[in-house]
Amino acid sequence: MAVEPVTGLNPDRVRANLERVLEQAGNEVEILAATKYVPAEEMGALAEAGITLVGENRLQDLEAKQKRWAEAFQWDFIGNLQSRKVKGIVPLVRLIHSLATESALEQLGKHGTPQTEVLVEVNVAGEESKGGVEPEALGDFIARCPVRVVGLMTMPPFAERPEDSRPYFARLAELAAQQGLERLSMGTSQDWQVAVEEGATIIRLGSVLYA
Repeated sequence: MAVEPVTGLNPDRVRANLERVLEQAGNEVEILAATKYVPAEEMGALAEAGITLVGENRLQDLEAKQKRWAEAFQWDFIGNLQSRKVKGIVPLVRLIHSLATESALEQLGKHGTPQTEVLVEVNVAGEESKGGVEPEALGDFIARCPVRVVGLMTMPPFAERPEDSRPYFARLAELAAQQGLERLSMGTSQDWQVAVEEGATIIRLGSVLYA
């Protein structure tokens, strides 16, 4: 099913939604606006609403939006990290959320800098259809990463009830503690409250901000 672009954003409504999330999540949690479906011409409404951190899924969109809005936001990369795109992504973002493959590790060794920071994506549910490092392989993967690993990210299985995501968020927090990592990117519009309760430091939100 095709997803329609997010258009007609109202800055006042987005600001009210953002304030509502912040009130519940607390100021320690970073609110990342997922802008995959937000056209470049709508990004100004996010800036006006007080959004400061955005996450893009594709290098092409990241480049296009930064040409117009580079100074308006901090930029993270939250999509599937293809190894051939690493070189282009690294200089454009403060944080990559989705490091998960050997080929991406290799490219980070070539194109990463002392300032490059990443989160390792973990497949906590063991879903074959999803990317991510298996929990038992995490320590070795982090040890071989040529840039600074500052935390972990996960996407739990689709669930009708937010509560069903809790075990996966709790497991990610446990793995992060074992590795001495403080940042946890977990939780989206449907389950962010549960993610915050389990220790999320970054929540990736779309519709809950834009509706």
